[in-house]
Amino acid sequence: MGDENTILTEAEARHLLRRTGFGPTRRELDNSGYIGSTRGAAADDLLDFKPKKFKPSGREFDRSHDKWIKFMTKTRHPIQSKLVLFWHDHFSTAISTVQDVKLMATQIKLLYTNSKGHFKDLVKAINKDTAMMEFLDTVRNRKQVPNENYARELQELFTLGVTDFAGNKNYTQEDIVQISRAFTGWDYEKAAQPFLNENRHDFIEDFPERGPKVIFKGAHGFPPGGADFTSSGEGAAEIDVVTDILFQHTDTDGKNTVARRTAARLIEYFAHPDLVTPSLVDAVVADSDFDTNWDIGGLCRAIFVRDEFYATAAPAPFGSGTLKSVKWPIDFTVSTLRMLKIKLRGRDKIVNGGTFRPIRDHLQNMGQLLLDPPSVFGWDWESAWLSSSTLLARYNLARDIVAAREGGKRFRPETLMDLSLTDPGQIADAVSDVLGISNQLTSSERQALIDYLTDSGLNASLDLFDDEIRNTKLHGLFALVMQSPAYQVH
Repeated sequence: MGDENTILTEAEARHLLRRTGFGPTRRELDNSGYIGSTRGAAADDLLDFKPKKFKPSGREFDRSHDKWIKFMTKTRHPIQSKLVLFWHDHFSTAISTVQDVKLMATQIKLLYTNSKGHFKDLVKAINKDTAMMEFLDTVRNRKQVPNENYARELQELFTLGVTDFAGNKNYTQEDIVQISRAFTGWDYEKAAQPFLNENRHDFIEDFPERGPKVIFKGAHGFPPGGADFTSSGEGAAEIDVVTDILFQHTDTDGKNTVARRTAARLIEYFAHPDLVTPSLVDAVVADSDFDTNWDIGGLCRAIFVRDEFYATAAPAPFGSGTLKSVKWPIDFTVSTLRMLKIKLRGRDKIVNGGTFRPIRDHLQNMGQLLLDPPSVFGWDWESAWLSSSTLLARYNLARDIVAAREGGKRFRPETLMDLSLTDPGQIADAVSDVLGISNQLTSSERQALIDYLTDSGLNASLDLFDDEIRNTKLHGLFALVMQSPAYQVH
């Protein structure tokens, strides 16, 4: 059994950087210092970044989307963006509903600012985020007929989950009804500043028939009379008190519900859904004291030093029990752009080859447009990312990248590997290393690459300085590796 003092191998160091970032490139791997370091030291270094308050601003959705892509391809701390992508899915909010790019950009800035900070503070900030207020109808929540949308999703998706590990419900319809009262009257000014319009807020004296504002009566660690969220008075303070109460909620096992669910989701994201068990969840919560300090970075560290996390780094061949996670389209795309040093062309960020499509069109075809998740539940993960059409879209991106032959935005393998190599096996290994899957290919897959290079053994060596060979065989080899099953997972 390993722990935070376990020394990282090269494959494990690459795995840590791959799961928590985009890539990495060979240079990033070598410069990280993680090979031969301990799990704990590597995790500490990885998480020791000053949050960049990035905001994908722009008047149009396309510009905002592309600005975010560019930031992720250039960032020195990919883990911050990887965390933000998780929170973007967790607090799912879509431009197609919000219809305001500025509000969406402000929310992304909020996620970047708080990506590894205090989880309770993040939830409280999301409660007042103007894009979220539009998306889940807080701005349409009035005292006469309270709107229950946000109250429901605050519990179901953002904090508690519908049921606990024992399958028991974490809240009731009455809890939704009562919490919705706390959010009545919230709105925002033109400058996107949230405020409470008390004329539209539900006060008990105006609706005595609705009873006191209490939730979780005699359940989840609370007394028979429930938890009163007007303890600091009615009005603006209610939504913060509601959040404080949610973070005190306990499940059937007497464990903190928010801590368990958040830990479970981060294990799913950084490792694999099949690893989520009560014992592992409780271990990482206990190791990080997440149920008391709510420190997201500390919880991530507890995950990154576990044997279970590194078990997903298994090399090929992959058995039936191998836990490989399917790369999100954005991960597949940004990792590829970073590792191959691809520069997109022009205002529309076009891949300079093949079909010459904007990168957002490739992403849309793969099933993931940033800033526009399909529903409040976010995107479906793992095998849901893969279908005949979305796989074809991944293959098409690989094809277009290696087809970029002209100008300063061309694909340049000479900057990635040694072109003096002539042995087909060494060339296949070098390309696999550039793309970070040198130990992820089976012997038969590696041989298939060699057969491609040699025309099934007819050519014993290759001259990569020959333009025709480089533009056909070498470029084609990069495409084949990017299209391989091993490159779709990590």
